[in-house]
Amino acid sequence: MEAFIKDMAYYLPEKVVTNEAIVADFPEWSVDKIAAKVGVNKRHVAVEKETAMDLAIQAAESLFAKGIIAKTEIDYILYCTQSSDYKLPTSACIIQSSLGLNRTIGALDFNLGCSGYVYGLSLAKGLIAGGIAENVLLLTSETYSKYMHPKDKGNRTIFGDAATATVISTDGFAEIGKFSLGTDGTGAENLMVRTGGARYPQLADDLRFDENNNPVSSDYLYMNGSEIFTFTLDNVPPLIIDTLQQNNLQKEDIDLFVYHQANKYMLDFLRKKSKIDKDKFYYALSEFGNTVSSSIPIAIIEAMKDGSIHSGMNVLIAGFGVGYSWGGTILKYL
Repeated sequence: MEAFIKDMAYYLPEKVVTNEAIVADFPEWSVDKIAAKVGVNKRHVAVEKETAMDLAIQAAESLFAKGIIAKTEIDYILYCTQSSDYKLPTSACIIQSSLGLNRTIGALDFNLGCSGYVYGLSLAKGLIAGGIAENVLLLTSETYSKYMHPKDKGNRTIFGDAATATVISTDGFAEIGKFSLGTDGTGAENLMVRTGGARYPQLADDLRFDENNNPVSSDYLYMNGSEIFTFTLDNVPPLIIDTLQQNNLQKEDIDLFVYHQANKYMLDFLRKKSKIDKDKFYYALSEFGNTVSSSIPIAIIEAMKDGSIHSGMNVLIAGFGVGYSWGGTILKYL
């Protein structure tokens, strides 16, 4: 049985952090420099008592308000986050109750970052193909801002908070193709929050500043930018080739490429390395930042709004990052 995207929506926290606000904290930077290198003009950030689950519920409510599908029709929830409200219980169970969905549905969380949306589509398609569900609500939500040190200008510049909701069903406007997926856990430490889990439950209180005056601490988000960049360049071009092969397509058959919106510099480099024309490569960074697992669905929604995606198109989506983890598939718009 085939699986389709039936509807989509996203939600952004009300608090906005502009480049001007970041420059006020880091006067050695300029607004133009941030915009040119990172490609972000502003990002939305959750306030202190606003959680990833709160954002996910808002995104879902926005989707249901459109009236394309009713809450009573949902028979499975998949919730992708690395910003869980609790160690237990499963956030998806609480979301079921908060949304007032049926009690006769499945619900689970899965922990993935920038590849999470693609992996979520693969899980949803599997549930539908196996006859387990007919309408899967896939939610992505992250609040990486809560993991960042206030003096971490690099990560504060790149990341934004957001949530998305997608219904995958037995019918819809875009057919989900075959998948190419990959994993390499040897790179786990290059993008990590080390403390707070079962292995290192107590805060390490080991804050130091590197040669560029960037904070390094086990208690906050750490990203080894050079290693992440190398990983991306090594793995994303082969991912694109394999995704095309899995779907019996050539690069020329793709009308639009929608990558995880990491940062403009990385996206430009990847586009050039894979020899993708500018008019076939979509950017949705400037008003959102890198929203982790939500970046691809936000980009898809924006591309549908502005006409970059329309009926009859083949769209290749590719997610990659923390884990390391990567994945790609084709969306065939009907």
